[in-house]
Amino acid sequence: MKSRTFYMNKIHGLLNSCGIKLKKESLGSKKGLLKVLEHNIDELTHFEVEMLINQVYLINESLKKLDSKLIEVGQELPGHKSLVSIKGIGERSASVLASIIGDINDFENESKLAAYLGIVPKVSNANETEHHGRITKRGPKRGSKLGRTTLVQCTLIAIRYSPYLRTFYERIKARRGSGKAIIATAKKLLGIIFTALKNNWVFEDFANFVIADKSI
Repeated sequence: MKSRTFYMNKIHGLLNSCGIKLKKESLGSKKGLLKVLEHNIDELTHFEVEMLINQVYLINESLKKLDSKLIEVGQELPGHKSLVSIKGIGERSASVLASIIGDINDFENESKLAAYLGIVPKVSNANETEHHGRITKRGPKRGSKLGRTTLVQCTLIAIRYSPYLRTFYERIKARRGSGKAIIATAKKLLGIIFTALKNNWVFEDFANFVIADKSI
């Protein structure tokens, strides 16, 4: 992803140097990249831009294959079926979360899981008063960072479908702002994830919190 961003920034910079102003977002699609070559630019710049576009194409194809393999392998992980039944968690996100969480029985409670992913508020004691601050980053740096990012992305989608999560999010947002509200809601979603994995739940209707009948 970083390499793709690097090449797209290079393309954007070259076009800017030729007086062609484009939004970077327009380079995110194949159609947008092809349209770049229609601009009237000198032969050398055109050649360089074409080479950079080819690199972006190659990276995009590699990412597609990586996504496909990630989903394929992830489906074999314990808890994957429970995770994808939660509206807002797609196949790829479920694979990432299942891989990072591992055996849910390694976590005594949802607070331990939240600490592992690094979404518990930091608490400092001063004059016997507790102060809750920014999000900590406990646990393995790589795993917790990827887990936090994935969880927050899933939460942004889940609040569109779950009345329970949406109501919780709106209530916190009104008091503390959207940034703190989304983190608090992510922690709430993680609690649902913890319970679902512990009990091997598969949701039939996540929005209404209906669990599928295991006997069927």
